[in-house]
Amino acid sequence: MLLNLALGVATMALCLALQIALLTRSLLYYAKHQSDLDGASYLGTMAILSGVMFLLMFGNLGQVAIWAALFQFLGEFKNYDAAFYHSAVNFSTLGYGDIVMSDERKLLGPIQAINGVLMVGMSTAAFMTTLRDAIKQNRHGWTSKRGEHIRQLVD
Repeated sequence: MLLNLALGVATMALCLALQIALLTRSLLYYAKHQSDLDGASYLGTMAILSGVMFLLMFGNLGQVAIWAALFQFLGEFKNYDAAFYHSAVNFSTLGYGDIVMSDERKLLGPIQAINGVLMVGMSTAAFMTTLRDAIKQNRHGWTSKRGEHIRQLVD
């Protein structure tokens, strides 16, 4: 059990480093394109926000890949595809249960799920921050009756 805890915490630390790197990269991407939001169309704004979202998503998928590599290294899965699938189910806390690890390593599943909740939460917070900023910056550019409730939200 202690070995699994040590492996899980070490993997979480590696995932946190990746998350911070990609989160920082996504916020730098947004900052670089923030001036493009002035007077941008809805589609232009969506393109910038999509870039942020894809960088954050890449970070989460990278973490799934790290956990999958650990599972395969430990001999839990014969092929990487199965390890990646199982890792994604754990990370997202989906919990299908169609593939399970051995009794010796099953504690790594909940540890990864905790890691996933925390890292997806960080991604969500970063994305919502950029979304709110983009809406605030464009609230005057999007002048329609439907846009009025957006202006009220950010004012």
